Amino acid sequence: MIEERLALAKDLALEAGALLREGAGHVTEIRHKGEIDLITEFDLRSEQLLIEGIHQAFPQDAILAEEDGSIGEGDYRWLIDPLDGTTNFTHGIPVFSVSIAYTQGNQPLLGVVYDPMREELFSAAISAGAWLNDRRIRVSSTTSLNKSLLVTGFSYDIRTNPDNNLDHFAAFALRTRGVRRMGSAAMDLAYVAASRFDGYWEMRLWPWDWGAGILLVSEAGGHVTRTNGEPNVFAEPTSILATNGHLHDEMLAVLNRNAGG
Repeated sequence: MIEERLALAKDLALEAGALLREGAGHVTEIRHKGEIDLITEFDLRSEQLLIEGIHQAFPQDAILAEEDGSIGEGDYRWLIDPLDGTTNFTHGIPVFSVSIAYTQGNQPLLGVVYDPMREELFSAAISAGAWLNDRRIRVSSTTSLNKSLLVTGFSYDIRTNPDNNLDHFAAFALRTRGVRRMGSAAMDLAYVAASRFDGYWEMRLWPWDWGAGILLVSEAGGHVTRTNGEPNVFAEPTSILATNGHLHDEMLAVLNRNAGG
């Protein structure tokens, strides 16, 4: 069951990624879901491609998609983000991805994150490790926050919500080699899995943002919790802390000392 769905997820990610790669720089329709929350025709076309591909192969499976919401019901469900990094995409910044996960309840069974501009396909299946194209990947071995490179993101309500992550960003910026903001949560997590980053945190995400990425990190030997240390990341409101494992407690201490997690 997992092998067939993993193969499908990879194929669909590549197909959707090709669509996005061809569309990069050619956006003609931009709508606002919020003040700074954008959607383009390519979000919709990519999502339609993914939904149709899943329905054709596994019509009994439920789907939770960023734009279409919940489709069907059941314990087994796909989580799809057709274009993670829409703001980058609309501004011509080549940092965006396709994210596909397949879950049973609150357990991701497989995850795929595809970066079409670099043709990097990150994939993982439960108890089978994490991979970048055909190469096995592992999290970093960094043991000191002082020597770490971290990544984060900011919620779309950053202008109106006082819990906007800017305080955490400042706290970590003073304790690390640097903190990056790439604009794609799925890629942030994939980069932690591939040891490019040592840790990642963010608040107020949706399951399609991180469903694939948290399995990548776990299967690469890392550790994933909420930002207060609780293990059930599916609980709302969602927050994610994903690290190489070595830095987890130290990052938790900063997060919760700084603003209560």
